[in-house]
Amino acid sequence: MTISHMLAQSGTPSVFELATKGGIMMIPIVLCSLVVVAVVLERLAVLRKPRVVPPGFENKLHAAMQSGGPPEAKEVCKKDQSPAARVIAAGLDKLGHAHEIVEKHLTAQGEHELFLLRKRLRMLTVIAAIAPLLGLTGTIFGMIRAFQTVATSGESLGKAELLAGGIYEAMITTAAGLLVAIPTIIFYHWLTSRVDVIARDLDRVAVDFVERYVLEPGQHPRHLPSHSNGSATRAPAVAAGAEA
Repeated sequence: MTISHMLAQSGTPSVFELATKGGIMMIPIVLCSLVVVAVVLERLAVLRKPRVVPPGFENKLHAAMQSGGPPEAKEVCKKDQSPAARVIAAGLDKLGHAHEIVEKHLTAQGEHELFLLRKRLRMLTVIAAIAPLLGLTGTIFGMIRAFQTVATSGESLGKAELLAGGIYEAMITTAAGLLVAIPTIIFYHWLTSRVDVIARDLDRVAVDFVERYVLEPGQHPRHLPSHSNGSATRAPAVAAGAEA
């Protein structure tokens, strides 16, 4: 009886059956997949544009500045508690100082907010790197057991299906590791692109604040040199130099 006949008779194995046949290395691979799901869901909740720059925040800010000045604008930022509000609040605290000082505090707070937005994203890159290695390690252990069985069992001589069955089970961990790593890489780059968009929005809000309330007519905001973090290039001003 050939292996194909055996598989045809046994039917397509379920995910649980494959996981149990993969050996002990399936445990860390499954744990990695659970961590990826948790991180992605948590970051999706955090990286919503309305949460970072709430609709209407800028209108409230400008209205507060016109009616009550910086103290009322600070109250607007305090009630909002969004990343954009915290960036503007840092500038409001230094309003009246030299514009370089105001921009420096806006930039520092913007870098801090981007650090928080990138929080846990590096964990995805680590899992994407180690998941295939865990799978390969499980495959090597499985093949060692398969060949050991053939070497120690006299009845297995001439029965290639026993060796093939052991290798089939050993390869499960490699497949599982790749199935975890590939989506993880995709999610990492997708979430990083969302951070890039948010960085530009924060930069726009900060630059608009500086142009309206910090600089004299005819002056322009000082744009800091852009820095890169992995594949993502940071926008100027508040986004400069932020790293996870």
